[in-house]
Amino acid sequence: MKKTPEQVHYNMSRIRAKDTGIEVKLRKELWSRGIRYRKNVKGITGKPDLAFIGKKIAVFCDSEFWHGYDWENRKNQLKTNREFWVAKIERNMERDTEVNAKLEEEGWKVIRFWGREIEKETERCADEIEKAVKER
Repeated sequence: MKKTPEQVHYNMSRIRAKDTGIEVKLRKELWSRGIRYRKNVKGITGKPDLAFIGKKIAVFCDSEFWHGYDWENRKNQLKTNREFWVAKIERNMERDTEVNAKLEEEGWKVIRFWGREIEKETERCADEIEKAVKER
């Protein structure tokens, strides 16, 4: 059943920028291990989902749609308002690259996870963060 433009608008308006399910899942795993972090720090380039300020580690939890997972295949599946969505998501992907470069230039270690990685392999993602924290 095809959704009306109003239904699509309503659904899109409900998508949150912080405290998403994948972020909460990863944070709970880290917290249970005694690993403490700051969330959504405005003063850090890109406003990472999790930040270890003293260690200069920035963690981003990227959803597949908004950050262009498998983009070359997925962009062809967009049916409605295609021009807008292609431009928007491609700009998001450019911004991710710019944020990574700026943070690395400032001495930060950047860790990015796709939502599906966090969903299916939460412990492995937390292991990677924990290892980075210990190494720094």
